[in-house]
Amino acid sequence: MQFKKILPTMLTVLLLLLLAACNGSAENASKEEGQSVNENNDGDENVESESADYYQTPEMDFDMGGRTIKVVSWWDMTIPEDNPDNIQKKENLDALMEKHNFDIEYVFIDYGEYEEKVVASLTAGEPIGDIVRLGKTYSIPVLVKQDLLWPIDEYTKNPNAFNQKVTNEFMQYEGKGYGFTEDQSNFVAGIMYNRTLMDQLGMQDPQDYVDDDSWNWDTFMKVAKEANRDTNNDGKLDVWGLAQGGLLEQALYSNEAELTKGNQQNLEDSKTKEALNFVSKLATEEIFRPNEGGDWTEPAQFFRQGNTLMYVGAFYEYGDIKTDMEDYDIGFLPFPKGPSATAYHTGEALFQALTIPKATENPEQLLYIWEKINDIESMYDYSLQATLESNLTNESDIENAVMASDGMVVLDHNTFPSLPYYELLDELNNGTSISTVIEKYKTPFQTAIDEIYGQ
Repeated sequence: MQFKKILPTMLTVLLLLLLAACNGSAENASKEEGQSVNENNDGDENVESESADYYQTPEMDFDMGGRTIKVVSWWDMTIPEDNPDNIQKKENLDALMEKHNFDIEYVFIDYGEYEEKVVASLTAGEPIGDIVRLGKTYSIPVLVKQDLLWPIDEYTKNPNAFNQKVTNEFMQYEGKGYGFTEDQSNFVAGIMYNRTLMDQLGMQDPQDYVDDDSWNWDTFMKVAKEANRDTNNDGKLDVWGLAQGGLLEQALYSNEAELTKGNQQNLEDSKTKEALNFVSKLATEEIFRPNEGGDWTEPAQFFRQGNTLMYVGAFYEYGDIKTDMEDYDIGFLPFPKGPSATAYHTGEALFQALTIPKATENPEQLLYIWEKINDIESMYDYSLQATLESNLTNESDIENAVMASDGMVVLDHNTFPSLPYYELLDELNNGTSISTVIEKYKTPFQTAIDEIYGQ
């Protein structure tokens, strides 16, 4: 009887013990699983919190055995610790040198002898450096066709550390990228104009045309013509609207045109024809100030005299011009759009970038290091901010410079040494018809291209 009474109680206790054991096992299993999950989650959370919202090359572990990486350019590329961005880069470099056991040396070679020395070292199979700055005109296609440079686009995918346009557009050959740079800014060029003179002449500010999106070749020529004045009534102009003619490269990039396209001459393209006609019109209608026998610096000197409204030039000239013209208000405009253009542009015909010679081992390690040096959180809102805001005080001028640089294009006609560029330009300035110019020069252009491409 007692046993019958005790049995249910014992069964109940036993059942409770079994349930507790099961719960304990499940809880332990859950804790172990949870611990594993949490560890993984912690790792993921750390990665998520530390990584950016753009591609970064995964961490690499390698020892360079005390190797010295030589970086060659026509200026000293030592990282200056002159602002928070560069301080971050220098700190990154110091940490990388310790972690990966290497040193770095920046080699400077004077620009006048640079191409000859560097190309000779590459063709001899003994490159002068591991990372070498090269001009596009003599490296693509010539050095690439000789298999002297590494294609590097698979290692430059981080958009915060590498300028994607340089590798994926400007330094391309047959679908591969051969050049790179950490510099996210583009070349800035446009029109410097004398607002003080503009006010004295009672003219409308050309900025108005930019604001309503009508700053084009027609309005540009209208402004230049309006500023051509004989202010003392002696029958001669003493104020001019434009400091120079011969603006062929500007005409090309502002109309999204080009004289050469890959391995073909491009003179017969409709956009190119429009550019040629614009240059010819500037000369035949005597829109710009005639030269007085000076050298290539003469137009800038004209502008500095204070009696010429507009000067077409590179932004790096702006600081000196502003200093020399301290009594004048100097504005900055994008070069006007051509009839076939969709945006404002600036352009370079002597583009350059960093490359890695084929004789250099482990290019992926070099580009990993370059990425990790330059992958920083910048203090600036945009890449040109420090340069532009230290020179320009007018918000419209700053916006114009940024707008022009964002549309930068690279022209390739200087790749071909025997291409008769200046002969063609002389014909345009002398008023030769566009059809005659094209017919005369399309064969010499193609011959010059074939010399390089070997066709």
